[in-house]
Amino acid sequence: GAIPFTPLAKPLRECTVALISTAGIARNDDRPFDQDGERRNPWWGDPSFRTIPIGTTEKDVRLYHLHIDTRFGEADLDVVLPMRRLAELAGEGVVGRPAPTHYSLMGYILEPGELLEPTVPAITERMRAEGVDAAALVPA
Repeated sequence: GAIPFTPLAKPLRECTVALISTAGIARNDDRPFDQDGERRNPWWGDPSFRTIPIGTTEKDVRLYHLHIDTRFGEADLDVVLPMRRLAELAGEGVVGRPAPTHYSLMGYILEPGELLEPTVPAITERMRAEGVDAAALVPA
């Protein structure tokens, strides 16, 4: 089928941009992703998401992903969720501004139906509420 494409309604330098990472990032004050469920059934991945507020740093998070080496993202969060790089782009006028909230999912979802309903609509609704114009996907 055709890949949907929606052109930006305004220049990128005027857009609020959110990041979506598939590295299984969860803040220490939030619930972890369900790795035990995946260990019991290797064909299943936790389809939920976590919100990551701007300003979150390495000391605030843990990565819950059985299919990547999480040490890199835990040592430098920008490897898997480049919020500081996005802020630099905003400072240079490339993008308008970083969104106040960014998002993380598990990158190992073999049943996309669980991800497409209700996870994606919930993220989309939150982004709309924060005036997000564009999202950059950051694969793990």
